[in-house]
Amino acid sequence: MRNITVLSGGIGGARFLQGLLHGLTTGALPGIDAGAEVTVVANTADDLWVHGLKVCPDLDTVMYTLGDGIDPERGWGRREETWSVRTELAEYGVEPTWFGLGDRDVATHLVRTQMLDAGFSLSQVTEALCRRWLAPTWGDRVRLLPMSDDRIETHVAIADAEAPSGRRVVHFQEYWVRLRAQVPAEALVFVGLDRSAPAAGVIDAITDADLVVLPPSNPVVSIGTILGVPRVREALAATTAPVVGLSPIVGGTHVRGMAEQVLTAIGVEVSAAGVGLHYGSRAEGGILDGWLIDERDADQVPRLTGAGIACEAVPLMMTDHDATAAMARAAVRLVEGGSGR
Repeated sequence: MRNITVLSGGIGGARFLQGLLHGLTTGALPGIDAGAEVTVVANTADDLWVHGLKVCPDLDTVMYTLGDGIDPERGWGRREETWSVRTELAEYGVEPTWFGLGDRDVATHLVRTQMLDAGFSLSQVTEALCRRWLAPTWGDRVRLLPMSDDRIETHVAIADAEAPSGRRVVHFQEYWVRLRAQVPAEALVFVGLDRSAPAAGVIDAITDADLVVLPPSNPVVSIGTILGVPRVREALAATTAPVVGLSPIVGGTHVRGMAEQVLTAIGVEVSAAGVGLHYGSRAEGGILDGWLIDERDADQVPRLTGAGIACEAVPLMMTDHDATAAMARAAVRLVEGGSGR
């Protein structure tokens, strides 16, 4: 296997990619060529505009993480960040005060916004930004693509007794950052998703891959939105590469984030098996050939194999790069020698 494509959200996907690349560079992934190339297709449905700047949280989290610029404690934003701009904006009373941009991070958003205003696509902008962050370490071996160049936004409907309808709709980032996902999500609205087009290179990255991986990213608002871009599911059905995923649900709940809330909102069982069955077997019109679940959920393996999805229970906690590389190794082993249609 020389070409690996990973469909990624933010923190969970970025940390998995760190382990995957660690495994590649240390030779810890049998079956994968030492010089294998990795293409990352990142979710852009939680992008937003803040203070006139285009912010792409998942793209930037992957880019900063693989470029060794991420804040390791928070898992997002820049290392050694300062917050002078945020403080000054707050003094002026400029909203939103709940979404803060660090001083170093602002530079990225300024460059992105200026390039977009000049007529460059988000794909072209991302490629330019990655010349700083990815090229020095990875050269051409790692490529980061937005799922689409089109504007797509995830919104969440929540209860509001004061609203005429009894509910109001907020941007996903407000639900996650300001409300901390502490109120039930009644529905999800993906604005522009059904009218979007895959960014340049996305479909080829899937159809030309030797392996496609779904890391433990949110199955609804990260992986789910990538799958919602027209032609992406068809590409997964058509690729000859095996498609393997890793459960973001461990022991009946999410490890991080709000997968439990959004799975509940769309009526999907919050369990390792529930998410795997939600994706479905490729043999039955779904997208998976293999699905890794945590050893704590081993009793769910028969439900998945019975549905035509190869499944194994292994440790799925990304405690360090070696542990994460072991997860990647298990994913390769599960589908090694297999293929798509």
